[in-house]
Amino acid sequence: MVLRSCCKFGPVSVLFRLGYVALLLLCVTHLRCARAETKTVVQKDAEFDVTYNDTVTSDNQTIYAFNHTVSRNKTEGVRVTVDVLSEGAESSPILFVVRQKQAVLSFQVPLILRGLCALLNATLTHPGPVPRKYPYAHVGRTLCQPPTRTLSETQYFFVDVSTLSSLGTHYQLRISRVESFTLHTDKKFSFTASPSQPQYFKYVFPDGVDTAIVKVNSEMTFPCSVMSIQDIQCPVYDLDNNVAFIGMYQTMTKTAAITVQRKDFPSNSFYVVVVVKTEDEACGGPLRFYPLRPDELIDAGNRSKTLDVVVSPAISSDVYVMGMLFCLGIFLSFYLLTFLVACVENKRSVDRFTVIYSKYIISYTPGVTPVSPYEYGSFGECLLFSLSPPLSERSLESVTGRSRQESLSSIEEDDYDTLADIDSDKNIVRTKKYLCVSDLARKDKRVLSKKYQIYFWNIATIGVFYALPVIQLVITYQTVVNVTGNQDICYYNFLCAHPLGNLSAFNNILSNLGYVMLGLLFLLIVLQRDIIHSRALDRHDLNALECGIPKHFGLFYAMGTALMMEGLLSACYHVCPNYTNFQFDTSFMYMIAGLCVLKLYQKRHPDINASAYTAYACLAAVIFFSVLGVVFGKGNMVFWIIFSVLHILATMLLSTQLYYMGRWRLDSGILRRIVYVIYTDCIRQCSGPMYIDRMVLLVMGNIVNWSLAAYGLLKTPNDFASYLLAIAICNLLLYFAFYIIMKVGVCVFVHFL
Repeated sequence: MVLRSCCKFGPVSVLFRLGYVALLLLCVTHLRCARAETKTVVQKDAEFDVTYNDTVTSDNQTIYAFNHTVSRNKTEGVRVTVDVLSEGAESSPILFVVRQKQAVLSFQVPLILRGLCALLNATLTHPGPVPRKYPYAHVGRTLCQPPTRTLSETQYFFVDVSTLSSLGTHYQLRISRVESFTLHTDKKFSFTASPSQPQYFKYVFPDGVDTAIVKVNSEMTFPCSVMSIQDIQCPVYDLDNNVAFIGMYQTMTKTAAITVQRKDFPSNSFYVVVVVKTEDEACGGPLRFYPLRPDELIDAGNRSKTLDVVVSPAISSDVYVMGMLFCLGIFLSFYLLTFLVACVENKRSVDRFTVIYSKYIISYTPGVTPVSPYEYGSFGECLLFSLSPPLSERSLESVTGRSRQESLSSIEEDDYDTLADIDSDKNIVRTKKYLCVSDLARKDKRVLSKKYQIYFWNIATIGVFYALPVIQLVITYQTVVNVTGNQDICYYNFLCAHPLGNLSAFNNILSNLGYVMLGLLFLLIVLQRDIIHSRALDRHDLNALECGIPKHFGLFYAMGTALMMEGLLSACYHVCPNYTNFQFDTSFMYMIAGLCVLKLYQKRHPDINASAYTAYACLAAVIFFSVLGVVFGKGNMVFWIIFSVLHILATMLLSTQLYYMGRWRLDSGILRRIVYVIYTDCIRQCSGPMYIDRMVLLVMGNIVNWSLAAYGLLKTPNDFASYLLAIAICNLLLYFAFYIIMKVGVCVFVHFL
């Protein structure tokens, strides 16, 4: 009966009692925990420019209360400087929290900043790489200043100091005013920064200034640092691990420059933030290897850097437009000058033709055999044309008959070359000791004209397929720069940049307008000469048919197109210039140098000049090596050895081709023939070269190219693209000088004859 009465309401009673007991236990535990976590909170009224030495433990917390007057017409910075004096504080750092009216700043001391990942042996507990960690016991931070709407206002802020260390940590705290917080136009300001003590300053656009250029300079290359431009808002990102979160930024060694426009900042002001990085690898500096253990701290040493900043107004929009119009006017003046010269030349040519025609009729002597100007090389125009018979007595049947035959049949170069007698004639004529242009201009002019027109169409096709991806890429680069603010993508662009619209440096793009306009003018001049020459051929003009150097305009068209493409691609490069896309600016420079050499060679050797396919294949190989040099050339001795060997071999093969006028073969018997020539000409009997002028040119060319190859192998320059361009330009200038010397020399010789 007793058990039955006790368990009548058994389940409900048991649950109620168990809940009651659990509630009592929870309350007792909470009271004990609250009693155990009770801290002593001390609030102190503090003053500026006073150093406070104190100790903090897990049982106490100190709050420093500050107040200062903020004026709307004057901006003052407030800087917090903290030093931890106790050793071993890395395990239990002190936390500083600065509470302001509209902002909160918190940081720990020692401040732990992370660097790059260091490779460790993978273990079960720490697999893979871990980042390097650098402790800084001295920390300085500038407080973000909230704006004030009243003329003068007293603002309060509090610095809370706490730690979880039960042993106690000794520290120093100092709050000071930054008197030179606001930068002034064209006034240089010097300061010192470090990874744990970043600096930032405020700049307000003065009236009449819409664009300013912020320049930061230092005499020290390292440590690496970052300059950032941020809007006036809190918080300010001024540490190495967050400076890229907002605004525009550049990594720098000695110099950095960012162009800032008023329209991008609604408050008409901005912050200039300078942060020193924890490591120098981002600036191309060395990175020492440390055999790190997990969570091991590394002493970074002294990474303080002295810098100076100056903000200068950029040119106004009126000056910008006037400069653009002035440059455009200069280039248009070339068009006007060319037009006037063409008109004067056309009038003079008509008058000269009339006078010379009547003069030649009078001075003609019967029985004098006409002399072909080809017998004097390319300088037949230096001879007196009075040796030729008058047009009325000279038979035109051969000329008109040949021209009529050419117009009725389609002649191909390959068909012409396969004739046995012509091939035999090549070996006989081209190995003569003294060659004339007529010896190397025996092929049909129509065939050669079609051959050289391929140069133009090929380079036009190459330009289209090359330029379209380049334009797409640089537009993407510019978009990334505008969206992310990462100006390290285009780090060659900003020291003298003047933006326009979304383009960061429109002035650098506009500077390439001359290439395009002058290239177009060059094409128009070539087109005019081509039309005049075609009309002369149509009317069977003997001067056009028989006299002077054979005229082929295909290479001229290719040179003009290459000049225009150089302007376009150079403009694309200057949209976002950096080391990797420098080939945009140099590719068609290689093309121009190669085409100029081919054109000079074609003037005296029209029959044996390289075909368009061979020439562009060689230029493609040059650009290919340029890309390899940019990617793998820095400090890679294996690459430089391979390139230097190939450079010397190519020079020797080209020299052989030029010396023997293409009448040699590269086959399995080449070594045997070389040994035979050395034995017969050098050992058995000492005989000089047959073609002295060619030998002089080729010896000079080999000396220059071998010297350049040796320089590259010994110095291994970092800018491989410029080095390769120097090789091309040196060879062009060398051959151009040889061409001028030979031309002037032969002309003087003919004059004395």
